[in-house]
Amino acid sequence: MSANPRRLTLIGTTVVILTLVGCASTPVARVPASRFEVTPVQKSPSATATRTGIVHTATKLLGARLIESNGRRVAYDCAGVTRAIYLEHGIDLYNSSTTDRRANGVRLIYNHMRQHGRLHQGPTVQPGDLVFFDNTWDFNGDGMLNDPLTHVGVVERIEPDGTVVFISRVAEAVERYRMNLGLPHVHKTADGRILNDYIRRKRQTDPEEMGHLAGELFTFYGTRLPQ
Repeated sequence: MSANPRRLTLIGTTVVILTLVGCASTPVARVPASRFEVTPVQKSPSATATRTGIVHTATKLLGARLIESNGRRVAYDCAGVTRAIYLEHGIDLYNSSTTDRRANGVRLIYNHMRQHGRLHQGPTVQPGDLVFFDNTWDFNGDGMLNDPLTHVGVVERIEPDGTVVFISRVAEAVERYRMNLGLPHVHKTADGRILNDYIRRKRQTDPEEMGHLAGELFTFYGTRLPQ
């Protein structure tokens, strides 16, 4: 990590520090919504305006290695980053009526989407939607492909060939990644265009059937806002 990591301060929310290691490593404590102070909105924005705002907030995080809100550090994993993006727009993705003490951050977001949004596999997806993945790492440490809901990101745009560009924290910083469900097993085309980024590290011990590309590990989209 650089000696002077890029900082990005989110304005409009107060985020309590959560202790997480990795994107979906350990269960996290449910933090009551009252612990968060969101700037009141005088007039409810349209769904389109909120989507645009969510994407704008996500793009501001690109390259960030340290994310703060009102002087407090945000959990720096895929779920914490995704939560922080939506918190800027008055939506706490960790908030749901489901009680799951074993839930990691991605599972909390999944529970919220089940209650307040819609989970689907397309074909229609819009900027600001969420994208969920399974088996991006060996969460339970048994070497098998049985690790659901290990990664999440925010859709930025859809390219003309159907490639979905999403923003997430996968490795050392928040970056753009690509996923093409029409060609899920293709990393890049002959002319060098990336269709699917690697979001799981390759290891010599990996079974042959294990996927590593975004299109191979995709599980579903989450739509929180009206169409």
